[in-house]
Amino acid sequence: MKTRITELLGIQYPIIQGGMHYVGLAELASAVSNAGGLGVITGLTQKTPELLAREIARCREMTDKPFGVNLTFLPTFSAPPYPEYIAAIVEGGVKIVETAGRSPEAHMAAFKAAGIKVIHKCTSVRHALKAEKIGCDAVSMDGFECGGHPGEDDVPNFILLPRAAEELTIPFVASGGMADGRSLVAALALGADGVNMGTRFIATQEALVHANVKQAIVAASELDTRLIMRSLRNTERVINNAGVERITAIEREKGDALKIDDIINEVAGIYPRVMTDGDMDAGAWSCGMVAGLIHDIPTCQALIDGIMGQADQLIRDRLAGLLA
Repeated sequence: MKTRITELLGIQYPIIQGGMHYVGLAELASAVSNAGGLGVITGLTQKTPELLAREIARCREMTDKPFGVNLTFLPTFSAPPYPEYIAAIVEGGVKIVETAGRSPEAHMAAFKAAGIKVIHKCTSVRHALKAEKIGCDAVSMDGFECGGHPGEDDVPNFILLPRAAEELTIPFVASGGMADGRSLVAALALGADGVNMGTRFIATQEALVHANVKQAIVAASELDTRLIMRSLRNTERVINNAGVERITAIEREKGDALKIDDIINEVAGIYPRVMTDGDMDAGAWSCGMVAGLIHDIPTCQALIDGIMGQADQLIRDRLAGLLA
């Protein structure tokens, strides 16, 4: 399949594995890239730029295909040394970066000087237009369905994607609700040039997360996620568990007076306890509504082959067959 995204990134299929904390490791990224998609290492999961350099080198040993690095620019309690992380990406020869959170504008010159393609994650058309203006090569449009941070506009992909197609000139991919060939074909029909999948790639054999995490996703329905931190304007979609119920109880109690300190124990430092230790009630961890469409734990190769096979059948047979 050839789209503007496959051409831009030099990949076989228009399928990107989004960066995910404590999930986007070399094993998963290389497996996705070897299967024809774009694997992505999560930069800030590596505690230092030196560790990121080592992870990039490990990934390069596992694949000769393109892969990327996610770098999230978010307010944190101790700001990461972003220039040093970028230097590790450049020195590692990585040519694709997925940025998220705050605008990557301050770092675009460094990316461009190294010939790096930048894909910025956006939750609104206005943010996507800003990303285009500052020189991003593509954007990922994240609908309200997505796991993690869906923004504050609550626009689902059936509206967000065609709106993006109306406004943007750079390529974009659909994120949120993407799981299979149906998702891919629908995204293409709505104007996207491919898909970005997060939650779906957690439930794969090569994702080095605890088995409890994968089973929780398979067991979840589309009704089992919750939105937290709305009053802080830092909304996050997470899977419901005992930790999230503690958060929502505090949010109800505090109302608009809620401060991050009120829930910090349920949202900070949670990912190692969940993803590594398998403590499913430790606190909040991101999961999309797409969990309702995830019923198995395949290899990345089997997953991507299945997506492309289903997409081919839908386009050639079902949709073509509808034409009189």
